Amino acid sequence: MERMDGYVDRVCAEIEAARMRAGRVCANLPGRVDTIFFGGGTPSLLNAGQMRRLFGALRGEFEVAENAEVTLECAPGQLDEETFDEMLRQGMNRVSFGVQSFVNAESKAVGRLHTREMCLAEIARMRATGVEDINVDLIVGLPGQTAKSWRESVEVAVASGIPHVSVYMLEVDEDSRLGREMLAEGSRYGAGGAPSDDETAEWYGAACEWLEAGGIAQYEISNFARRGGPDEADGGDSDSASRNAASTKEADYRSRHNVKYWRRQPYLGFGLDAHSMLRTTEGAVRWANTDDLARYEVPDRDEVQGSRFKGNAGLVQVGRGGTVGVEVVGREQAFEEVMFLGLRMNVGVNLDALRAEFDEGLMRNAVAALGDVVEAGLVVRDGSWVRLTAKGRMASNEVFSRLLVGV
Repeated sequence: MERMDGYVDRVCAEIEAARMRAGRVCANLPGRVDTIFFGGGTPSLLNAGQMRRLFGALRGEFEVAENAEVTLECAPGQLDEETFDEMLRQGMNRVSFGVQSFVNAESKAVGRLHTREMCLAEIARMRATGVEDINVDLIVGLPGQTAKSWRESVEVAVASGIPHVSVYMLEVDEDSRLGREMLAEGSRYGAGGAPSDDETAEWYGAACEWLEAGGIAQYEISNFARRGGPDEADGGDSDSASRNAASTKEADYRSRHNVKYWRRQPYLGFGLDAHSMLRTTEGAVRWANTDDLARYEVPDRDEVQGSRFKGNAGLVQVGRGGTVGVEVVGREQAFEEVMFLGLRMNVGVNLDALRAEFDEGLMRNAVAALGDVVEAGLVVRDGSWVRLTAKGRMASNEVFSRLLVGV
């Protein structure tokens, strides 16, 4: 408890220093926020008092919009009543559950403590208190998973009536227990029984079809939501789209917070391993907090005293405490990000809008490469819009590498 209190103190101090930090990197810090996402692991383990302090710090530095989307990420069965009630008082209106699988044997095999029954009970609990905006994460490619069990997980998600599903293909992380076991070809956690890459890709494609048939439409490579709200393909400016999405939130269940990342809107992260990106007069800057808890807990003297960031540097170390480094996002890098982040979304990217923002030199190579990926059936071009096909979403990294060669 004492360690958690100390961590919350540190996060609150970081929030309170946000304006100073933005000034140090010559960045524009918005004073008003309309999405808040408590994620990055197990934030629901914080108690009610700790959550109250975090919200107090946020509201002390920023104006939180009345219709803000406030999301809490948690594992089923992890959120106690007192913390849940406090989150509701603070405006939480969206929950993201790390379900991974609705098949009990698969959950158990990878060390998850919840069951299908617990997951469905948690969904019902959210709805009973008026929280309808619910997401579940599902992972395709888990050890022991079969085509039949994967379909079962997807069908349970659709039948539950939840409005949002995220589908991720299993990635082997050498720092995780499961990842180490799979790389070593061991048998613990069922690592030896993981599906092949081809099977995983095939099942992902099938899930896209099953979710679509169930009324949960894909809007980004890994994300699916119930239909409704404004048409993303209207090509309108992102602020207008955000306002429209907010005004029709009762019918639009896309994650407003995550859409900001794909549209390269500014975001600010606080806490261990949190990432941030803010606009500057010359473009943008990005930085990340350390993922070392011991380092994060030691305040950075520069954060207290303040220092200026030299905008013409490529990468700058900014102290030994919270921040690892600040990177200036140049025009070429910004163009690459607009391309590969925009193409992640089903609506795609608008070439006319890119020409208006970037010089023709950056556009030339990317447009020239379009012919190859269109011919390969990976991308479709519709007037000024370019978007991935279903086949292209399965091979998105290949598309991005082809389009960005020479940029």
